[in-house]
Amino acid sequence: MHAPRAGWTRAGIGTWPPEDIKAHIGFMMGFNKELREAGELVAAEGLAGPEHARVVRANKNGAPEVTDGPFAEAKEFLAGYWIVDCESTERAYEIAARASAAPGKGGAPLNMPIEVRQVMSAPPVEV
Repeated sequence: MHAPRAGWTRAGIGTWPPEDIKAHIGFMMGFNKELREAGELVAAEGLAGPEHARVVRANKNGAPEVTDGPFAEAKEFLAGYWIVDCESTERAYEIAARASAAPGKGGAPLNMPIEVRQVMSAPPVEV
């Protein structure tokens, strides 16, 4: 789930009336419950805003080198994710579309971008 680069406080949920925030969170909790009861939910988490992101690399000695992130050229940031276990790609798309339509300010569907990818399987034995 992606959110605009401007972030939560200037362009997102931080600008909404409290009742709209409650409706959005209620939708997400209900949605996750439905996926869990269907046996499709593996994991789901919201992530802290980009102002809390850090990029970590190992320096020459292997010690962590920490810098602020994300990069300034980013148009969006990762706001949260779901890992689902479903029978088909089509079902994954249905789940993503439902998450995309979560209610936003004034109850209008957000139609936020949801990136869908498969979890990688093990590398081929030949590798």
